[in-house]
Amino acid sequence: MAAADRVRATAIGLSAVLMWATLGLFGAGSGHVPPFLLNALCFGLSGSLAIIWLALSGKLALLRQPLKVWAFGTTGLFGFHFFYFTAIRNAPPVEANLINYTWPLLIVLFSAFLPGERLRIHHVIGAILGLAGAALLVSGGGSVAFSGAFAIGYAAAVASSLFWSSYSVLSRRLGAVPSEAVAGFCLTSAILSAICHFALEETVLPANTLEWASVVALALFPVGLAFFTWDIGIKRGDIQVLGAAAYSAPLLSTLLLIAFGFGNLTLSVGFACIAITLGAVIAAKDMIFSRPRRTGLP
Repeated sequence: MAAADRVRATAIGLSAVLMWATLGLFGAGSGHVPPFLLNALCFGLSGSLAIIWLALSGKLALLRQPLKVWAFGTTGLFGFHFFYFTAIRNAPPVEANLINYTWPLLIVLFSAFLPGERLRIHHVIGAILGLAGAALLVSGGGSVAFSGAFAIGYAAAVASSLFWSSYSVLSRRLGAVPSEAVAGFCLTSAILSAICHFALEETVLPANTLEWASVVALALFPVGLAFFTWDIGIKRGDIQVLGAAAYSAPLLSTLLLIAFGFGNLTLSVGFACIAITLGAVIAAKDMIFSRPRRTGLP
């Protein structure tokens, strides 16, 4: 693959991180819709819109994938959300989120096992700085006390991190599967989320236009288009850079919430901003500071 194509795919993948940064804001705007129902609504809408687009563009045949591909994609999208929601229900949110946010670091580390990839020390340093910044954000700069009483929640958080990092890295080995197939994964995830909702939750629909608009925004971007652009990035882009840069999602999400009055700018947010930005730059130094190759006579 040409270097320019790799950079372009990485940039497309980074757009997913930007969209995930809106999760907190749109999630807050969606009211008291329970998580599995919200998941079902968002994946159902995003998957349906993607199917309509495929039909209008004559690309529905791209959904004809082997059963193992459907199982892999659905397990990645639904499995991550299932275990994340389980973690939040069975452990304090701060500790659960701290464990869950190891997935970008795991992507960087797991990428070393991919053919054609080389894990360098600056990739690891960048990812660790990102994790430190995310820890500051989630904990608010305070202390965190893990307790054995929440072992089930912690285990679910570990599972959610492993599911998403493994899905992201292993997707690289399915490079021949078109990103359009993600539409099918969204629909199957919506169905499974609906089943979990009716089994585990009380139905609470959005109460007004603003809440419905927030649900639609979630479906269009962070729980919709983001999964398609992430698929392009992890299959064809620089996966180490994407892993380290993913830590900017919780930072940007926090800054958006602060900008819209849902939080306050604190010293810990400032330090987190420095750590995550520095980590992303260090991880992407080869891409940012590489000199273009000269052609022709010297």
